[in-house]
Amino acid sequence: MGKGGSLSEGVIKNIVLSYTYVAIWIFLSFTVIVYNKYILDKKMYDWPFPISLTMIHMSFCSTLAFLLIKVFNFVEPVSMSRDTYLRSVVPIGALYSLSLWLSNSAYIYLSVSFIQMLKALMPVAVYSIGVLFKKEGFKSETMVNMLSISFGVAIAAYGEARFDVWGVVLQLGAVAFEATRLVLIQILLTSKGITLNPITSLYYVAPCCLGFLFIPWIVVEFPVLRETSSFHFDYVIFGTNSFCAFALNLAVFLLVGKTSALTMNVAGVVKDWLLIAFSWSVIKDTVTPINLFGYGIAFLGVTYYNHAKLQALKAKEAQKSAQQIDEESGRLLEEKEGGRKIEPED
Repeated sequence: MGKGGSLSEGVIKNIVLSYTYVAIWIFLSFTVIVYNKYILDKKMYDWPFPISLTMIHMSFCSTLAFLLIKVFNFVEPVSMSRDTYLRSVVPIGALYSLSLWLSNSAYIYLSVSFIQMLKALMPVAVYSIGVLFKKEGFKSETMVNMLSISFGVAIAAYGEARFDVWGVVLQLGAVAFEATRLVLIQILLTSKGITLNPITSLYYVAPCCLGFLFIPWIVVEFPVLRETSSFHFDYVIFGTNSFCAFALNLAVFLLVGKTSALTMNVAGVVKDWLLIAFSWSVIKDTVTPINLFGYGIAFLGVTYYNHAKLQALKAKEAQKSAQQIDEESGRLLEEKEGGRKIEPED
């Protein structure tokens, strides 16, 4: 009983911890999205400078990542040559900077709820780009699922009360750049045995993002900031906003480390529904029945996609376990036969 009870307590503890990590990640992700919308929206804080906001985030995250790795030794740095950095990290940093710039820009033109609906296209973009780069095999069943997600998002877009073409172009561009970044991480880093957690990723990628964003910032936003009072830096607003963005990366580190990336994907679906409800009830964004119907179709497609990934992961783990058992059985058999050969004769 004691042993069984101990096991049950351990299982319960793990379940509670997992749900705690999920809740923390959902809360911080939710907070960062709403906070960014508050800062950038002209009807709220009215500071419509997405490049500047992204650069503030990257500066803050770079500094804290440096302190955590080099000063406090919170995580171990990854050994990386200059050539690897230039060939692998720099392209990923360029895509990340474009993704963040465009996604933050979309908050100026679109509602939080509609942006979450458009983000449902992420699996479609990742799969399509994966097939293009030969990292994913083309499967008719998967493609039909991708088309169903796209169809649902198209219906949601048709029913959007505050549809803005430029805002949609920005968000779709952000999805495309982010999907390409995720595929290139597999090609340029994972395939070479380089694994970056969110902290080491910020340590290497955030300074690179700053460099890429500096050029459009000088041309697009700096002249406007210099000529207006908006150049005043609000330490409370931008400090807390940047801290939330960094805390979100820590939460990702904990969630993926203690559970799995698939758990985060599933939690992301829950977060999207919460954001849609918040956008409608608190921010007072208009959410139409056609919106919900279209997103419902996309939601089912994304859910099926996550389910298929889970089943594939289980099958892979089962195959790996069976292979290990076969190897162990073969080794024991060889040892047994070897023992018989050296037995002394009577």
